[in-house]
Amino acid sequence: MRLLLGAFLLVLGSQCVAEPTQVQYLSGTDKDHRVEWDFHVNGGRNSGEWKKIPVPSNWEMEGFGSYRYYSDWQKDPAPDNTGIYRHQFNVPATWRGKQIEIVFGAAMTDTLVKINGQAAGPVHQGGFYEFRYDVTRLLKSGESNQLEVTVNRYSANASVNRAERTADFWLFSGIYRPVWLEAKPLANIERISLDARHTGDFDADVFLSGASNGKVNARVTTLAGTPIGKEMSAEVVDGKVHLHGRVERIVPWSAENPQRYQVRFELLSGGKTVHEVSKTIGFRTIELRPRDGVYVNGHKVRLKGSNRHSIWPTTGRTTSKAISYQDAKLMKEMNMNAVRMSHYPPDSHFLDVADEVGLYVIDELTGWQKAYDTDVATPLVKELVQRDQHHPSILFWANGNEGGFNRDLDRLFGDWDVQKRPVIHPWENFGGIDTAHYPTYNCCATSLFNGRDVFMPTEFLHGLYDGGAGASLNDWWNAMLGNPLSAGGFIWSFIDEGIVRDDHNGVVDVAGNQAPDGIVGPYREKEGSFFAIKKIWSPVYLPLSEMASLPPTFDGAVTLENRYDFTNLNQLKFSWQLVRFGREAGHTVTAQGSAKAPDVAAGMRGVTSIALPRDWSKQDALYFTATDRNGREVYTWSWMIASPQQIAEQMTARGVAATPAEQAELADGYRLQAGAVSVVIDKATGYLRELKQGDVVAPLTNGPRLVAGKAELKRIQATRDGNDVLVSAEYTGNLRKVNWRLTAAGRLSVNYGYNMEGSRYVDALGVTFDYPESEVKSMRWLGRGPYRVWKNRTQGVEFDVWQKDYNDAVTGLSWNYPEFKGFHDKVYWAKLATRNLPITFINHADDIALRVFTPKEASGEGFEPKGTHIDFPPGDISFLNAILPIGTKFNPPGELGPSAQQARTPNLGIWLENTIDIVIGEATSDNGG
Repeated sequence: MRLLLGAFLLVLGSQCVAEPTQVQYLSGTDKDHRVEWDFHVNGGRNSGEWKKIPVPSNWEMEGFGSYRYYSDWQKDPAPDNTGIYRHQFNVPATWRGKQIEIVFGAAMTDTLVKINGQAAGPVHQGGFYEFRYDVTRLLKSGESNQLEVTVNRYSANASVNRAERTADFWLFSGIYRPVWLEAKPLANIERISLDARHTGDFDADVFLSGASNGKVNARVTTLAGTPIGKEMSAEVVDGKVHLHGRVERIVPWSAENPQRYQVRFELLSGGKTVHEVSKTIGFRTIELRPRDGVYVNGHKVRLKGSNRHSIWPTTGRTTSKAISYQDAKLMKEMNMNAVRMSHYPPDSHFLDVADEVGLYVIDELTGWQKAYDTDVATPLVKELVQRDQHHPSILFWANGNEGGFNRDLDRLFGDWDVQKRPVIHPWENFGGIDTAHYPTYNCCATSLFNGRDVFMPTEFLHGLYDGGAGASLNDWWNAMLGNPLSAGGFIWSFIDEGIVRDDHNGVVDVAGNQAPDGIVGPYREKEGSFFAIKKIWSPVYLPLSEMASLPPTFDGAVTLENRYDFTNLNQLKFSWQLVRFGREAGHTVTAQGSAKAPDVAAGMRGVTSIALPRDWSKQDALYFTATDRNGREVYTWSWMIASPQQIAEQMTARGVAATPAEQAELADGYRLQAGAVSVVIDKATGYLRELKQGDVVAPLTNGPRLVAGKAELKRIQATRDGNDVLVSAEYTGNLRKVNWRLTAAGRLSVNYGYNMEGSRYVDALGVTFDYPESEVKSMRWLGRGPYRVWKNRTQGVEFDVWQKDYNDAVTGLSWNYPEFKGFHDKVYWAKLATRNLPITFINHADDIALRVFTPKEASGEGFEPKGTHIDFPPGDISFLNAILPIGTKFNPPGELGPSAQQARTPNLGIWLENTIDIVIGEATSDNGG
């Protein structure tokens, strides 16, 4: 046990002389610091005998009881396991004459607390809330005491089970947040409700216990303890004090500048301070202006957020402040500014972190799709708001989710919150804000983009596997930016809810397709959507970023659009690099510098300039980086300078062959030979049939055939061009030509051209080859990467030479990222390392997407793909001018926005052509830099 001095878990300044609240932990403090208690459970694993269990924890994650996702409970309700905890502890003798409370951070679900054999109070119902009992009369100060806690997995109250246990998440049990004692003087500050506004106006209601007279003083200081403004003071009236003052020269709190202060409250009696409490606060004003928008500190804001569960794979709902930091920093790295607590109040340390790093928060009363009854919920609202109301990060209270609202509770939030924050009903148009869930892009006739109310979907773009989240976000965000009623939105969800199952040999279980919804994996592995979101939600937007390469007339001028809500771009830093690419992963910097940060206010545009060296056009690419005032990279953009033809020249070996290439006509094909390289072109199709170096086969075959359209061979012939040999094929249909060339140096190239009729909708356009997946070990390529893309998620990948090993990852079910297979954007060249001959493909055309094999999809009961199923083009290695989009858990691509629609050819049709150099072995040059 540890005895801590603090004001209800808050650090006090060293200048304090009054008596603060004393805190003694009976459990550990988080998942990494736990204390063993005696434990008995009456069902499932390790049932029927007394054992040790670490506290805090969920007993399922410690080898007791049975794992249940809500759908498991629906199909096969588990017995209502009961867990009994026992723990011996001592209370300091110096605590005699004090008021002592025992506090539970949370326990699931019905909890009966006994000390020395006597009940501390009524059974607590509700599994996500901090609750406390005054146990002064039950304790023996200076002696050993016995704590016994009985926790029922399910509640005796049916509405609690409907709200919390019939819910789309893992159903855990036990004492999963810390347990501690608080000792205060008999006359003490019981609780505080405060409102610190961005104007410096400060109001606080201070509620007292055991104090009928005296006064309360309050003083605002910096976090370092330097006093700010004047001390506030008021006399006690009926056990309560209202304090009011104005603090000059404060810096308002916002997600962009989370400036925090400390306020110390002192209760004085007879001129002597008898108790004090400190809270960390921010001066912040929240307004929901009907038919206008959400305003923070008088400025309209758009929330860019995700929904977050409190979960860790090995410990369930028991987390730590380190995890809170990790999650909050990942959100900030994605340029998010908001997070919704779904679907319950988080650990208090997460809110501390949100205050510190700058995240707007929706704090939620549980009620997944069914509501608590009023009697059981009334104290839960109190517990929620009393614990959390001082946090400046919290903008909204959410009264349940998707129909889980008890409307009788709406008024109660304001009873406990002097700030009177707006109360929302996620999924409903309520209180002047439409929070509709999973609308389609063109929804709806009288709401969202076509309505009159402020709208902020609290769940949209429901991620599943690699779908949703960043896919189609660019369409949604552009539409939101263009509508003054938009207050932003929240992606579902932040984390794949995977837990390690000791009854399944340690596998990470995500409950079929119910829980792999995250932008990051269970251990916070980053999916491709992570980087797409980072770019789309960048508060600095570059119109030039819509281009893949710099125009020849580029003069160094870069237009910047400021999408911050408060910050001027002159508070950022901008830098640039010119680079060269070689054959190995990465790049070489040839020149670099900084660009002046222009004076551009929020919502405006300005221009900065790069001082380009004279030879800039001879480099391969340009990188441009924005860094915020905290040193965090906002984003790094990239553009190619070198053309595909220039890159191809850099990559191609220029050796002179000793003898000309040869050709021979076979009964069913043409054999082309140059040194050890041998090629067979099929006479019936004009496609590649065989590719060898000596006796070693490079098994690339059956292409370049079209992935969409018709091709009927019209004519094929073999000819010679100097020392090179050629096979030329002409077709009727959409494919018009395929021309093969084998140079005397052993380099094979194929030039193909095809047309598509006008006004035709196609899923994919391009050509494909067959290649056995089992042959491939890794890939290195120059293009946008390292993650794969979809038609409606091409953001977040940038130009470089990337390298990745083969894997068969299924996004959200295995977390070996980046995934190997799929579409890769704007590939200039790619080299596959194989079990036999390495093979390199070099494109001569712009805008070619390389498809590498077909990603495996989840299968079996509980893994229905729904909107994320993709019918990939035929073949294995494809060179594509159009690729496929991906849907979400609930919506197919066609419902998600313009970029998710099928590709449509121009009215007059389209002609597309490319040349691919195909090199086997190591016949490429290092001249690329």
